[in-house]
Amino acid sequence: MTHRFDPTSLREYDIRGIVGETLGPDDARAIGRGFATLLRRAGGTRVAVGRDGRLSSPALEAALIEGLTASGCSVVRTGMGPTPMLYYAEATLEVDGGIQITGSHNPGHYNGFKMVFQHASFFGEKIQLLGKMAAEGDWDEGDGTETVTEADVEDLYVSRLFAGFAGGAYRVGWDTGNGAAGPVIEKLVKLLPGEHHTLFTDVDGNFPNHHPDPTEEKNLADLKKLVAEKQLDFGLAFDGDGDRLGAIDGQGRVIWGDQLLSILAEPVLRVEPGATIIADVKASQMLFDRVAELGGKPLMWKTGHSLVKTKMKETHAPLAGEMSGHIFFAQDYYGFDDAQYAAIRLIQAVHVIGKSLTELKDAMPKLVNTPEMRFQVDESRKFAVVDEVLDRLEAEGADVNRTDGARVNTADGWWLLRASNTQDVLVARAEAKDQAGLDRLLAQIDDQLAKSGLVRGETVGH
Repeated sequence: MTHRFDPTSLREYDIRGIVGETLGPDDARAIGRGFATLLRRAGGTRVAVGRDGRLSSPALEAALIEGLTASGCSVVRTGMGPTPMLYYAEATLEVDGGIQITGSHNPGHYNGFKMVFQHASFFGEKIQLLGKMAAEGDWDEGDGTETVTEADVEDLYVSRLFAGFAGGAYRVGWDTGNGAAGPVIEKLVKLLPGEHHTLFTDVDGNFPNHHPDPTEEKNLADLKKLVAEKQLDFGLAFDGDGDRLGAIDGQGRVIWGDQLLSILAEPVLRVEPGATIIADVKASQMLFDRVAELGGKPLMWKTGHSLVKTKMKETHAPLAGEMSGHIFFAQDYYGFDDAQYAAIRLIQAVHVIGKSLTELKDAMPKLVNTPEMRFQVDESRKFAVVDEVLDRLEAEGADVNRTDGARVNTADGWWLLRASNTQDVLVARAEAKDQAGLDRLLAQIDDQLAKSGLVRGETVGH
């Protein structure tokens, strides 16, 4: 028996596709068979399986479990919840791996799989290997002793989120956007001091109120309204599977992922002076400067949650984050991206620093920057274009960081051009001290693209 995946579904950090078009139960079964085979060959036998609140998730879960047991692994079902709850189960239960069925922050008709293999990220070549094994039918057969059990981890997870909390009492708005984090947040706010107002915590895979992606400002409109009407201290927002955090201050201004990290880093570095703090190449120079000012070692790294987690282990970094709102705590936690835990640590950080979130936002350097600009480019060209740009910049003697694409420093500020690992797009971003500087940086990007036969053109969504 063999299986062929749609080539667009096997991504760099996870498996993702449109249900009924590029992803379905047969794919889930094949993922289960391949993952179980690899785990058995590495000496493992048990897998935790969780799912988000999408309408297609129960059917994909059933097929995934069929595949896992057919190739010899027992399964512990952790039920519906945010992705970090599955990560928590994988870290604390007697299992050798974990798989979450989730479409993350994508629209409702998408779904996918995020995987952990023996407490490490499962990504890149390993995901491609699942495709190769399926095409060849290279799957082990089970021996009939496999079991499927249930583990109710939600209350344990909520208790762990709250454990050691030493924050103050604030008035906070919480918007889970009908995503999988809703029930966890409802339980969590009952434990926290202060006054808490929640929005859209009922899980609904149709996402009737707004798209569950807090990195797009338009999705924060309801939260801004709540914070303004009730004059709350700040607001917190979560993506569809609860691994990305968004925040606004008391005036409704967005605190972006890199700005959150600059706040979270302060208490972390008080406990671990001189520690490494990691951020991705899309983060503001303000963050790297702030970490250095606080006595930490700023490290710029590649974008992608699996890549960041791997780098954290290598450098023993207590904290890392991405522009996209993935925040990873290894200090007093497990090192995975967990928006619920990051929210708790943010409340704590505001308390420890002793200023309101609005005051912290006010104190940040006033820089002018673009959002993440994404534009379509043929899959076969996207990495080649970045290489061409790098070659030209090198010949010109430009100040370039090659960590992940091209990040170019100039007297005006910096600009970035990188190829997305998950889509046929190039991603650009620029930041300057003023609008005139930003315009000059954007002109440099346009010039480089033109030399490779491209136009920046229309930006495309996620």
